[in-house]
Amino acid sequence: MTDTFAIELAAPGGIDRLRAATRTLPAPASGEVRIRHSAIGVNFVDIYQRTGLYPLGDLPAVLGVEGAGVVEEVGPGVSELAKGDRVAYAGLPVGGYAQARNIPADRLVRIPDGIDDRTAAAAMLRGVTAHMLLRRVFPVGPGTTILMHAAAGGLGLLLTAWAKRLGARVIGTAGSPAKAELALAQGADHVILYREQDFVAETRRLTDGSGVDVAFDGIGGETLTRTLDAVRPFGMVASIGQASGSLPQWPLSELGPRRSLALSRPSVFAYASDVAAYRQATAELFGELLRGLPVTIGAELPLARVADAHVMLERGETIGSLLLAP
Repeated sequence: MTDTFAIELAAPGGIDRLRAATRTLPAPASGEVRIRHSAIGVNFVDIYQRTGLYPLGDLPAVLGVEGAGVVEEVGPGVSELAKGDRVAYAGLPVGGYAQARNIPADRLVRIPDGIDDRTAAAAMLRGVTAHMLLRRVFPVGPGTTILMHAAAGGLGLLLTAWAKRLGARVIGTAGSPAKAELALAQGADHVILYREQDFVAETRRLTDGSGVDVAFDGIGGETLTRTLDAVRPFGMVASIGQASGSLPQWPLSELGPRRSLALSRPSVFAYASDVAAYRQATAELFGELLRGLPVTIGAELPLARVADAHVMLERGETIGSLLLAP
């Protein structure tokens, strides 16, 4: 057994429900590995779990679904990993907000030479999500036109750059000129300042009135409702989050027949739980990273300041990925 510093969620609620703790880790069980984190990712899903929007079950619990580090100990039945391997992971089970953790070995992927731990931790969950959206939810290629909300966020920047490599045209939205410039630097063809411009009207203008083929929305609320009018008939809207705190309750008549749209509500956790899909997604992600796919790390805070990281995310103060240093 070994002791590790961690940040626990005592009960659902605000950042005051997060507390520092010392946890005792048992030896890794069969099929498990112990890793010592070198970098930990912070994601909006952590906030959903903290507030109780996505219930966790038994509490106290350690949040965090993304990280990178070094294998410290290997449990019985694990042959594909060895002590000293550099590894990364994304998805359930939670437990990332800790200096060390035990985790099922099938969640871990080796980090190739040429990719540092911070980049891997910043890219894993967003990269698997981007792969899910671009390869499975709506296959993207030359001639595809995308609307990407929050184009300067961690997912927005990575998905924009990856979609451009696939030949797509990307229209993004952003809340400030500085964020717009960042998205444009990642390859976005156009970025709409949604506080100053009507993103539906501007998207229609940029597509000669037809609308985009697919829209990716992590905002929810009124933004998701209005996004329906920015997509062409027989296109798709993928709802991938609810940063606004709510999802609209529509009748099916909102999707058709007038609009004739498809709506997807894909879960990256469900995607990552399929080991074959997870392995394919991470292999393609690391291949793209080695070929220069850019990953933006907007901020890095000590693990003890995870509450500040949540506030930054909730206020929309971040660009790119947000990391914790254990």
